[in-house]
Amino acid sequence: MAKSRLAQSSYANAKGLLDLIREIGDTAVTIWWRFFDWLAQVEWRKLIIVWVLLLLLGLTPFGLSKQAVAFIMLSLGLKVLAGGKRKAELDALHAHHQADEESMERRVVEARMAALQAQVEPHFLFNTLALIGQLIETDPPQAARIHQNLIDYLRATLPQMRAAGAGTLGRQIDMSRAYLAIMQARMGARLAVSIDVPQEMLSATFPVMTLQILIENAIKHGLEPKIAGGRIDIRASVEQDVLQVDVLDDGVGFNLHAPDGIGLANVRERLRILYGNRAQLVLEAPLTGGTRASVRLPYAPDIFAGAAK
Repeated sequence: MAKSRLAQSSYANAKGLLDLIREIGDTAVTIWWRFFDWLAQVEWRKLIIVWVLLLLLGLTPFGLSKQAVAFIMLSLGLKVLAGGKRKAELDALHAHHQADEESMERRVVEARMAALQAQVEPHFLFNTLALIGQLIETDPPQAARIHQNLIDYLRATLPQMRAAGAGTLGRQIDMSRAYLAIMQARMGARLAVSIDVPQEMLSATFPVMTLQILIENAIKHGLEPKIAGGRIDIRASVEQDVLQVDVLDDGVGFNLHAPDGIGLANVRERLRILYGNRAQLVLEAPLTGGTRASVRLPYAPDIFAGAAK
């Protein structure tokens, strides 16, 4: 009997401990998502005030300046992700409840693309912040350059997250240059880049984030699996009022029979919604190897965009 009571007591204690651990875990998850949701809703002005107060606190004798900077960088990344995610959800909800059948189809696709735009891909963002943190100790000038590239990338990306419909090719090129500069810092000599887009084409209408998705695909599926890396070439040309933008890589190539990923599938759907059968995304395997992704759509320069974009 004594052994039985001891066993029952041990079981009860273990169960109580497991329940406590589970409750702590649930509480931690709840706190995390409340913090994430707060970041999604708080105004940038108020968030900046919090950052300033943290920096001032870090300057005191009892402050934790490194922890304050780490929190600021983390909350910046999460704010971008959370705010974009919330906007995408609201756009999708609005599309489902207020649009008629044709308009709903357009809005749902735009909401999907908004979600892609809003991601500022978490691994890319946090890996870049981690790289900056490492280089601060070993190569401060390089850390400063990557930090500036990240600022340029976010400055080009954030306004486009809030934009509906199409932007301009010039704005997509600006964002891509900053993104590729960061990727070159991460991949080193394994990534070479060439951009050949005539000045007069920079003001052409071009769907937001389309070029970015093609470049990310080229790096992720073409160059990163290749030990030696490779190069990406971005080109644009116009023939018979059709704008063609090519992203070429000399990576491992692609499987002709594999289905499109989420990014490419949404690009195809968006081109169909915006242009019908007048636009297309074409994937080809050049004889020299790698992949060529081409977007072909009606050439429509923005006469109000100015000479640069």
